[in-house]
Amino acid sequence: MIPIKLVRGDEVRVIAPATSMHVITESLREIALRNFSALGLKVSFGRRSEECDEFDSSSIEARIEDLHEAFADPQVKAVLTALGGYNCNQLLRYVDVNLIREYPKILCGYSDITALGNMIYAKTGLVTYSGPHFSTFGMQLGLDYTLKYFQKCLMDEAPFRVEASPEWSDDPWYRDQENRSFIKNEGYLVVHEGEAEGTILGGNLCTLNLLQGTEYMPVLAGSLLFVEDDYESKGLTFDRDLQSLIHQPGFDEVRGLVIGRFQKESEIPSEKLIRMIATKRELDGMPVIANADFGHTTPQFTFPIGGKGKITARNGQAKIEILEH
Repeated sequence: MIPIKLVRGDEVRVIAPATSMHVITESLREIALRNFSALGLKVSFGRRSEECDEFDSSSIEARIEDLHEAFADPQVKAVLTALGGYNCNQLLRYVDVNLIREYPKILCGYSDITALGNMIYAKTGLVTYSGPHFSTFGMQLGLDYTLKYFQKCLMDEAPFRVEASPEWSDDPWYRDQENRSFIKNEGYLVVHEGEAEGTILGGNLCTLNLLQGTEYMPVLAGSLLFVEDDYESKGLTFDRDLQSLIHQPGFDEVRGLVIGRFQKESEIPSEKLIRMIATKRELDGMPVIANADFGHTTPQFTFPIGGKGKITARNGQAKIEILEH
């Protein structure tokens, strides 16, 4: 079930299912609202999105209430998360999946939102999206690529190819909007060659793994897995988290793997990643592409969780295509 695309004039509701809106500065909000306005989109906010507790979040009740109100409101055409965090998986048992089936619409966010997006797809069949938060739209420089693929995935119907970004950044942009550090992008890294089509699943790897052994984990068979992790995941951590996913039922029918670019602090250069993947026999014969533009570096493309994709890796060159979104 693919939700209706956004058009100019539509209302986007911002909710905070993980970290509270309270932590987002006024200046960042102003930039974000200007960027949404340039897309022709109106923004509203969950009634309880500003509530903030000792964990920089809010109660389960507050977060669920805002989620349900956003899906039930006929004026709201898409639900966008404020930012990520650590506790989105607290909500899963309390989500009214029947409500979401009745009023299907776009849900977009990344990082900790991986738990909510994959759970909704698993329980309802509704395609959700791994893409920018509301806070991401507060970026003053280097946002063009992110906006381009947000539009391609959520405002356009046509299939599209995901080109590598011209440059990327791993700086804390929200602390200093004027002095950014950008790095020339050398493109995708082909770890294993091959070609595969399948249902796209994934997002943040350690968050996806929180769903293991639960009713909220989507079926892996027939999928293309898109996974990434942030600076907290070093080589050994990413290795065992990936191995844990490999051990899940249905992984033997996974068709391909796309890995998002690592942050510098993860200390996983290409050579180390190649050696890591070589230890995993379950990945033999499967196309594996890395250094893709999603996750915790900027910019990032938006992709559909539950949509269809195709990856091709031949002669050291890679191609990522989003076929149904």
